[in-house]
Amino acid sequence: MAPFSGDAGAIAPCPPLGLYIHVPWCVRKCPYCDFNSHAFSGELPEQAYLEAMLEDLKHDLEFVRGRPIETVFIGGGTPSLMSPDFYQTLFRKLAEQLTFSPDAEITLEANPGTVEQSRFLGFRDAGINRLSIGIQSFQPEHLKRLGRIHDDNEAHHAIEAAMNAGFSNFNLDLMHGLPGQGPEQALADLDAALAWQPPHLSWYQLTLEPNTEFYSRPPALPEDDELWAIWQAGRERLLSAGFQDYEVSAWARPGMASRHNLNYWTFGDYLAIGAGAHGKVSLENGDIRRYWKTRQPDAYLARIGSRTAGTQSVDRDERPLEFMMNALRLQQGVDESLFTARTGLPLTVIAAILGNLRDQELLEPGRLQATTKGRQFLNSVLEQFLS
Repeated sequence: MAPFSGDAGAIAPCPPLGLYIHVPWCVRKCPYCDFNSHAFSGELPEQAYLEAMLEDLKHDLEFVRGRPIETVFIGGGTPSLMSPDFYQTLFRKLAEQLTFSPDAEITLEANPGTVEQSRFLGFRDAGINRLSIGIQSFQPEHLKRLGRIHDDNEAHHAIEAAMNAGFSNFNLDLMHGLPGQGPEQALADLDAALAWQPPHLSWYQLTLEPNTEFYSRPPALPEDDELWAIWQAGRERLLSAGFQDYEVSAWARPGMASRHNLNYWTFGDYLAIGAGAHGKVSLENGDIRRYWKTRQPDAYLARIGSRTAGTQSVDRDERPLEFMMNALRLQQGVDESLFTARTGLPLTVIAAILGNLRDQELLEPGRLQATTKGRQFLNSVLEQFLS
């Protein structure tokens, strides 16, 4: 396919701006985890890490371009290992360099077994107003196989403690397709989660990622027909409970979708601080840049000045695929006008591809949205946008 033609102009209006903060430490590395997480015992270097991130941020302020921070996501690792005092100081210092929207969504990932109600109260006092709780399963045998440090009682206790601390906006993270898991067990996990009436659920299939213990020594996973039965039955259960599958693996009650993740999927901008954090920014000259921070925690702490380890421009020919890979994850897709607003390219550069896909009933007319058929063949749809 020939490269996309057309001039790339300035990205206007400037996309919304989020902030991703990475905390790289955890109690124990899970065998399925391919994130930048490092098992740590003893006292965490909170003060040193705080100072390193704040120094790092100073070198990224040029990317802000006068925008307020609309959303924050603190991921890991296990961010809930850090103390409430750490986050209270962090957000006080961040507010000296950044402007936060009055209704900014600020999410912290928390793992059962690392939190209690007093810590949740401290997190709320720091300004955190949303939690993502890593349950994965409510069944002891599956939690053990997944290498989780909590049991089913601690999973329920963490949710109860979060709610008692005043968190009305929270996500429960659940996996399905686990080793030895059948449809009945997968649905039992969903029912246990739904009993808490969460506003948001991340419900996704376990996959074996490179550079993980499970990839090196694969466990026996359910067969494809079982996986399909789990997904179908689970989808019916979630829809009947009032959830909308607004993204491939994200389910929310009306009005409770993750704003931070929506910013990712609509090709917004986000700053990044912390070991191994990734960011994406639109520059005044019309360029789009992805960048990432020094990955190893010790190296991140030891580095002076900017901790940026690498950058990569999203070239004009790459932007259609990058945009569509994100936008078509959304059940409702996006308005066609967003393509130009976020990529700086006229819609005409992909008009012929859109026409062909609509002729095949893979995309909805007049909107960048996959049809039911298109979602079944999403990889094939995206291949059409390869330059």
